[in-house]
Amino acid sequence: MSETTHNVENKEDVQSTTTQKPKLTKKENLMQMLKFVLFSISAGVIQIVLTEGLVLVGLKDKLYWIAYLVGLVASVVWNFTFNRKFTFKSANNIPLAMTLVAVFYAVFTPLSTWWGHLLTVKANWPEILVTAFNMIINFVLEFLYDRFIVFRNSINTNDLAKKKEGSNEQPTTTQTEDNKPAEQENLNKNDK
Repeated sequence: MSETTHNVENKEDVQSTTTQKPKLTKKENLMQMLKFVLFSISAGVIQIVLTEGLVLVGLKDKLYWIAYLVGLVASVVWNFTFNRKFTFKSANNIPLAMTLVAVFYAVFTPLSTWWGHLLTVKANWPEILVTAFNMIINFVLEFLYDRFIVFRNSINTNDLAKKKEGSNEQPTTTQTEDNKPAEQENLNKNDK
């Protein structure tokens, strides 16, 4: 094999290593989903209390959308903060991650506000039922979006994940902020 061919193969190996997605065990995937469910429930409570509280003080009928938006924004900030740190254990760029979440909600919020308005005003659905309906759709779509888009290459890269990784003998290969595999980074630390 020529040196040129060998260098090309090495470059491909390096590229495949730096773009490798996190490999989670079945247990890690289940724990991730469980944490997401629990944080989403807590965010749901915040959304329901704020939305329905505002409905009770007068933001109902044609003004339901304002109550819904206030509850939604508060729950999104809560959910993002806790899921980023504890569920996905991500050390990625916060402004970038928040921008990606904002893109999701730039699409989801107008659509859910629109159909929420139609369901409450035109179809006379109870506000609480519309809120629950929106929350279920949001829950499923947000998990998929966060897991496979926002945090896809930064799962298990924050301090919590590094502490756990240090206590385990076989670390999970994930991406760090500078796109070096965490496993390689740990090997480099051990060589010093």
